[in-house]
Amino acid sequence: MVDPLPIHPFRDSARGTVALPGSKSVTNRALAMAALAEGTTRLLHPLLSRDSRLMLDALRALGFAVRLAPDETWIEIDGKGGTLPRDHADLHVGNAGTVARFLTALLIHHPDGRYHLDGDPAMRERPMRGLLEALGDLGARFTFTGEDWCFPFAMHTAGWRGETIRVDASASSQMVSGLLLSAARAPKPVEILCPGTRPAFVELTAQMIRRAGVPVEGSAAEGHLRIEPGLYRFPPGGYDVEPDVTAASYFIALPIAAGGSVEVEGIGGELMQGDARFIEVAAAFGIRREDTSSGLRFSRGEGADPPAEVDFETFSDTFLTLAAIAPLLPAPVKIRGIGHTRQQETDRIHAMATELRRLGQGVEEGTDWLRITPDRDALRALAYNGGVTVQTYEDHRVAMSFGILGCADIRGDGEPWLRIADPACCGKTFPRFFEVLDGLRKGAEV
Repeated sequence: MVDPLPIHPFRDSARGTVALPGSKSVTNRALAMAALAEGTTRLLHPLLSRDSRLMLDALRALGFAVRLAPDETWIEIDGKGGTLPRDHADLHVGNAGTVARFLTALLIHHPDGRYHLDGDPAMRERPMRGLLEALGDLGARFTFTGEDWCFPFAMHTAGWRGETIRVDASASSQMVSGLLLSAARAPKPVEILCPGTRPAFVELTAQMIRRAGVPVEGSAAEGHLRIEPGLYRFPPGGYDVEPDVTAASYFIALPIAAGGSVEVEGIGGELMQGDARFIEVAAAFGIRREDTSSGLRFSRGEGADPPAEVDFETFSDTFLTLAAIAPLLPAPVKIRGIGHTRQQETDRIHAMATELRRLGQGVEEGTDWLRITPDRDALRALAYNGGVTVQTYEDHRVAMSFGILGCADIRGDGEPWLRIADPACCGKTFPRFFEVLDGLRKGAEV
């Protein structure tokens, strides 16, 4: 793939159908659960991206048998019912928060394990302290070879010792999810005390655990969860992974940049992922939805009265989508409830503010908010004066969000005016994103 990648605007209106990849959030949770289950679990339509492959590599390093369909439409894991086959391994988590938190919590089950864990340079700056302190209370010991409470570290496990866990997960709800996934194979019922945790993704975890037959009471919103240990049980025909609703946000927003309509398969009906709330946000900004036989179709409507402010607290992965297309909106918009995104793949508030300013937009930035004042004239002047290369900070969501903005034919002649640096970073969750975008430009089913 060319780097930087020029984004070709849509000369004609968008049209076509998108089949989304599986959800990263669901895939990596299901992989952890399958390892703790007994016997073979088949996951259908999983996401095969860098993050999920890192989880698969880690499970293989721990001695689990992993099989992948030749066409990558399913994964099989041979679970050991809570036993880890190997007592030592070198494990690399990349820059994947789900792998870092879920895998580390899973390791606690070995009665005498010695594991070394590391990640990408960016991962070494991401928060782990709350989870590691909680695991320390359960009997694990850690030796840090860099900054305390950060990757890289050695972990010595002594089995699950404890029935009550208090965890500070204010920096990442994945810490609670990791503990909850692992607690299903604890020797006794477990209470998790987690005040101040953002509940959306923990509720996704709890739903998946309940559907696999293990009782979970309470909620992260209440700051208290209780899990009754049991074996995860998946449907005999296989567990179908939900499509990635966060990825759907880019195609839901595409008609704002390119007009026309896009059908997104597999996202009708009830979805576990909280990011489905972006559909409501899009509606407020004039995107109409229509049920189809296989999903939902999105198109740009008329007469919308867009809100001046949107709270993304419970579905923050999609705030970048709205921020990136804000230059095309008719009025300023404030995006709030996103302070925790400063500690994700990159400082996402800073990244979006920096690139939007480079695009000539008015940007105000607070601890947990952005206010963007669109300036189409500045965007047009930039487009005619050589355009701009958007920096992506090794963050897939920055790349994909600005990829949608680049689809707007700002010059009116179909010539690229926006380029995406490091487009390969999309391999984290959506390796074929720019291919899919090209297919929609041609009116294809992709």
